[in-house]
Amino acid sequence: MVGKKITVFDVFNVIFFAIFGLLCLYPMYYLVIYSLSNSSAIASNPTWLIPRGFTLRNYAYLFRKPEIINAVFISASRTVLGTLITVFCSSFFAYLLNKKKLIFRKFIYRMLVLTMYLNAGVVPYVILMRTYHLNNSFLLYIIPSAVNAFYVIIIKTYMEGIPDALEEAALLDGAGHFRTYCSVIFPVCLPVIATVVIFSAVGQWNTWQDNFYLVRDRNLKTLQLQLLEYLQTMDQSIVRDVNQAVEKLNRTSSLSLKACISVMSMLPIMVVYPFFQKYFVKGILIGSVKG
Repeated sequence: MVGKKITVFDVFNVIFFAIFGLLCLYPMYYLVIYSLSNSSAIASNPTWLIPRGFTLRNYAYLFRKPEIINAVFISASRTVLGTLITVFCSSFFAYLLNKKKLIFRKFIYRMLVLTMYLNAGVVPYVILMRTYHLNNSFLLYIIPSAVNAFYVIIIKTYMEGIPDALEEAALLDGAGHFRTYCSVIFPVCLPVIATVVIFSAVGQWNTWQDNFYLVRDRNLKTLQLQLLEYLQTMDQSIVRDVNQAVEKLNRTSSLSLKACISVMSMLPIMVVYPFFQKYFVKGILIGSVKG
């Protein structure tokens, strides 16, 4: 069998996208090597490929800040709990919307889709959350995102391709709708569920607007907002501590801490996304063509 002939276009295509990929990845890589470099060494002799004067002192200094540890805990908690609640509520809602006996089923579904096109804005959102007394509460991070229209649509589309015989068999065996959903429907939907898990987890980890608008309790501050404040304002106490560290150790600087902060905000996504990337494509494609 004759191999495929390589054309000039193929060579150009590979080179172009290789260069484009490097341009996208290098800024993140540079932040990593800068955060792992000795501040005085890299200031006098910049590096572009490997850390200069390798050190973890920058991260050690940052993690001695109690507000950082607390923010990591809050962000991790909202990511885990928020994702679990979103997956359960969105998938169960999608299951109910597939029930033909559901009253006003089409109307409810159309109203759900309509929410994807209409957004009331920030002010009504803030007023609504305060009316429900969710401001300054950890519940603000997980309850409003419990049902996501986009997740419901792709899960519902996937469920439409599941044979009715599976559910009918469970109902004949005496299972109710909730038991059927948990024992039969949910396990069959794992490919699209995995996609929703990744989308939801990434969204929960990166979200900071709700914290910014509605939470004044510093014990509930998320990592993203904490790091954003460090990057934008650099609190005076932090600047003073950094300057003292530079004088005493000559190894830590505000630029190094900013690099560490940026790496911390990107690290979970950088680690998780490559391993689950296939679920994005597989789940979305399956959810969009079935039914």
